[in-house]
Amino acid sequence: MLISNLETAPGHRITAHLGIVQGSTVRAKHAGKDILAGLKNIVGGELKAYTDLMQEARTEAVERMTAEARAVGANAVLNVRFVTTSITMGAAEILAYGSAVTVEPA
Repeated sequence: MLISNLETAPGHRITAHLGIVQGSTVRAKHAGKDILAGLKNIVGGELKAYTDLMQEARTEAVERMTAEARAVGANAVLNVRFVTTSITMGAAEILAYGSAVTVEPA
């Protein structure tokens, strides 16, 4: 499946627009990692546990969006975007969404 943040697929022609598809996940790290992240926040630097958490969440959200696109008959998702929302302290939702389309080579 073609996934792109572009509005078009270079070298392809859009043959049908099947609507907006989305996938999301809510993730949280355990309290021990929250404490370590809090200490790291004092001295500065990357919060590696949270970087990894957000990457896992983006991957899962895209997989769920792709599954929804397949279910409606799409072979591509264009104009893909991500939204992050804080749900509660230490937990965030990642939403991936885009336009499900069918494309063919131009």
